[in-house]
Amino acid sequence: MRFRAYGSSMGKEHGYDKQLLHLQIELVKLQRHIITEGRKLLIILEGRDGAGKDGTIKRIIEHLSPRDIRVVALPKPSDVETTQWYFQRYVEHLPAAGEIVLFNRSWYNRAGVEKVMGFCSDAEYREFMRTVPLFESMLGEAGITIVKYYLDIDRKEQKKRLEARREDPLKQWKISPIDEKALKHFDDYTEARDAMLMGSDSASSPWIVVRANDKKAARLAVIGDLITRIEYKNATKQEVDGKIICRFDETCLTNGMLAR
Repeated sequence: MRFRAYGSSMGKEHGYDKQLLHLQIELVKLQRHIITEGRKLLIILEGRDGAGKDGTIKRIIEHLSPRDIRVVALPKPSDVETTQWYFQRYVEHLPAAGEIVLFNRSWYNRAGVEKVMGFCSDAEYREFMRTVPLFESMLGEAGITIVKYYLDIDRKEQKKRLEARREDPLKQWKISPIDEKALKHFDDYTEARDAMLMGSDSASSPWIVVRANDKKAARLAVIGDLITRIEYKNATKQEVDGKIICRFDETCLTNGMLAR
């Protein structure tokens, strides 16, 4: 199954709905396997403001058992949490046996918004970049499968989406002071993104990058990739579009997969 650009009008919408349904059925099979086998699956979604993380998560969890899947989107750390080991507040949300947990942003806040906006010191940033591969390696040794996605959009698309949030009364909850500065710091976020991907990608915990200018194609690509990450019974073979989603390597910085 390949995720393509569709024709216009009703044909495009019908094609998307049909592919999404197919993939969501596969997600149900995957979750059944996770529960039955006692697997632990952690999915991390990072990306630029407005890149479509919320919409992607919504489609992933839509038809899954709510008792066995959790979405974690932590607020700004409290005064007490800022004095703790940086990873401490995330640890309590890690998956138990039979669970899928999705982090809508994660400990990588330190390599992104905290770095760009000056919410952490240079020493704290360097310590994070040094220790995050070790931390994720420990999680892997504890039986947690980590899948990390970075959703990227270009400057023009980000501007359009952030402006749409301000005008849509149903999306007011998405507006934050950080949004107001996202475009101003677009290049700074690009630099921080590149350093994060280069410094925290590994064979056991790789980054998957997604060109998310087309929201629907990005959602299909993420779900299509996700269901290939763990083998499960009666899986339907998937083929995703390498022009939309791929395993990160250095060529992604120059071949157009990531916005500059």
